[in-house]
Amino acid sequence: MGKKLLTLIVVLAWLVPDQANAQDAHFTQYYANPLYLNPAFAGVSKCPRLNLNYRNQYPLLDVYQTYSASYDQYVDGLNGGLGLLAIRDEAGNGSLATTEVSGIYSYHLKVSRKFSFLTGFQATFRQRSLDWSGLTFPDQIDAFYGFVKSSDEIPPGNNVNSHLDVSVGFLGFTERFYVGLTLNHLTQPDESFFKTSRLPMKITGHTGLTIPLGRKRLSNSLQNYLIPNIVYQVQGPYNQMTLSTAFSRGPISGGIGFRTSTANPDAIVVLLGYAPDELAWKIGYSYDITVSQFSNDLGGAHEISLSYQFPCRVRKKQIKAIKCPKF
Repeated sequence: MGKKLLTLIVVLAWLVPDQANAQDAHFTQYYANPLYLNPAFAGVSKCPRLNLNYRNQYPLLDVYQTYSASYDQYVDGLNGGLGLLAIRDEAGNGSLATTEVSGIYSYHLKVSRKFSFLTGFQATFRQRSLDWSGLTFPDQIDAFYGFVKSSDEIPPGNNVNSHLDVSVGFLGFTERFYVGLTLNHLTQPDESFFKTSRLPMKITGHTGLTIPLGRKRLSNSLQNYLIPNIVYQVQGPYNQMTLSTAFSRGPISGGIGFRTSTANPDAIVVLLGYAPDELAWKIGYSYDITVSQFSNDLGGAHEISLSYQFPCRVRKKQIKAIKCPKF
């Protein structure tokens, strides 16, 4: 009963534009899904790169799941990077699903010996689908037997909404510092099933530092890094800020973060990462400990990231890759 009621609440929040504004899915491990955070990240690692991400929010109820896959690489002839990003977000136990496929180009400019500036352009095909047969409504509830009655609710004439979208991102970085800005949904497409409901523009600002701890005494010794970072997002009437600090020593990294908004705190985040030097694989895990009014009784949120960097030839002249948190 509780799961069905939450499914109803989740879906109605998306379907009734007068009472709620649609929002994008989000990932705790921002820098493990770089193209989703900022299209300017395309090609920044120079070598071809594959990223896979999975998020399960409130796992005890199984109503929010998000999948992501991306590929990007640097192309000499284009003086920048190309990327492909696919997102699948399922809400209300799959009753409401959003699928996105994006093509990305990032222009790389080496402003000086130490500073580089990248501009990313993203074109997205976005589709939202509604499984009306999987929904339950209040008029179906019997006081003793639960959801057993038929509903008088009228389904929409079209259960699929498809549109094109455009986003742009900017990224500047040195060897120790990075700052970026992303403007998603510049076209603010109508994604409703009943009435006109524009998807609000999402503005994301992010910045961070890479601070070496101590000295690397030998060529084969491990270097320690402290990487504090901030991600701030605004979409419609909502805002969200994540403060986190990562510690990296060789192949092992870990961190802790705090996500909040002006309305209420959301979660404390614990992150772990493993990236062996001799392999191109990187894996990250994070757990969101819910501190909002929903409490952590619903299971918080689990997130897993997997990245593989393919080998590439060495170039004589190139922009150095940005050093972000490994998770």
